[in-house]
This record gives sequence, C-alpha cells and structure tokens, in this order.
Amino acid sequence: MTTFDWIIKLGSEYGVQFLKGAGSTLIMALTGTVIGFIIGLLIAMVRTIPVDSTDNIVKRVAMRIVNLILSVYVEVIRGTPMLVQALIIHYSIFVSLKVPVLVSAIIIISFNTGAYMAEIVRGGIISIDKGQFEGAHAIGMTHWQTMTNVVLPQAIRNIMPSIGNEFVVNIKDSSVLSVISITELMFMAKMAGGAYAKFVPAYLICAIIYFVLTFTVTRILRLLEKKMDGSDSYTIFGSQSSSTAEIKTGGN
Repeated sequence: MTTFDWIIKLGSEYGVQFLKGAGSTLIMALTGTVIGFIIGLLIAMVRTIPVDSTDNIVKRVAMRIVNLILSVYVEVIRGTPMLVQALIIHYSIFVSLKVPVLVSAIIIISFNTGAYMAEIVRGGIISIDKGQFEGAHAIGMTHWQTMTNVVLPQAIRNIMPSIGNEFVVNIKDSSVLSVISITELMFMAKMAGGAYAKFVPAYLICAIIYFVLTFTVTRILRLLEKKMDGSDSYTIFGSQSSSTAEIKTGGN
C-alpha cells in the first residue's frame, strides 16, 4: 500500500478519534489563551503602576518586590520550553493531587501563555501616547480607571494580531502535552500510527488537521480585527458651536 492508501485507511478507521483529539486541542488552546490573556493583563497592569520618589516607602518597597516576583515568573517561563514545564508541573504537583489531565493541561498552557501575554499587553500599554495618561490623571482618574477606561481599549485593539498569533501558537504547541498522556491530536496520531506501525501517514493526517485548524482560526481572527476597526464611513455628531452638527467622513 502507498502512503496515500494508508492515509485513507487510517482516516477511515480512526477518523472519530482524530476529531476528538482535534476537539481537545481546540479546548486546551482556546481556554489556555483566554486565561493566559487575563493573567498577562493583570501582570501588565501591575507592572505599569507608576512609582516615584513622592510615594511612601512602604508602597515603593512593596512594588519593587512584586515587580521582581513577576519579572522572575515572566523570564523563567519565557526562557524554558513548555514541554519541560509540563513534565515538572504535572508530575510534581498535579499527579499527587489527582487533578484531571485535561485540567492539568489547560493550567499548564495558561501558565505558559500568561508570561508571553504579559509582555504583549505591556508593550500595547507602552505604545499608547503618554499624553492620554496625563490627561486622564489631570481629570482625577486613578491608575486603574485610566487603564480600564482609556488605555486598555486602545491597547487591546493594537495587540489583537499578537493575541491571535498566540492562540495559533497554542494550537500547535499543545502537541507537546501528549507527554502527560492528554488525548489531544498528537496523542491520537501516535495511537493510530502505532496500530499498524505506520507513523508517517498518521502524522500526515495530524499535520493536515493542524493546518486546517490554524488556517480557519487565522481567517476568523482577521475578520474580528476588521470588525473592531469599524466602518470606513461614519458620521461625527456635535461640535463646539452646534450639538446637532454632522460631519461626514470616509466612504466612497
């Protein structure tokens, strides 16, 4: 039988298992990306809290300690492979606690993604013009109010491509979690290939499914980005002289 014949045979016999594995992969990647984004968002907001010489010494020392801990977390996670993190975290903590393997996998992905998201979000916050921070503070907004009402809506829009890219990366990188026996796509490919000792056809099926998943997700995210951009043709209502004034802008 040719490689193509084996692809057809394995696909027909293990198609349901491959789809289940793809479903687990999507669940892990999506949930891990969302939780990781929340972790990264919180870290970035904390690390951008302004501290100056006018603040009391308790705040300055506390912020220095917190920033040190968060920096260590970000650097260690970004500096080690997720495969190593999965082996250490799962077998040293979650196995003894009898945590379900899917929950363990989601926590590992979230923990890993949070470190990358922290730097992505921090970069988005830094990219916002400092005048907007100063303007918000001038009208009495606190740091958190400035972030939630002024800065983050703009920053999140600016980093949407990076967030989407992180989601796509998580879809592919979830394959390393087969080492903790999670029944995701790569695990199913190993199982199907091992049944006939035909691993190349099984991995080719796996590669095709990964490509379809990432290609589809990428297109959906691009549509979402365009939606967030809004229409090219819109109307601005109101002016300094007349609240009913209209200004047409954009469009053909």
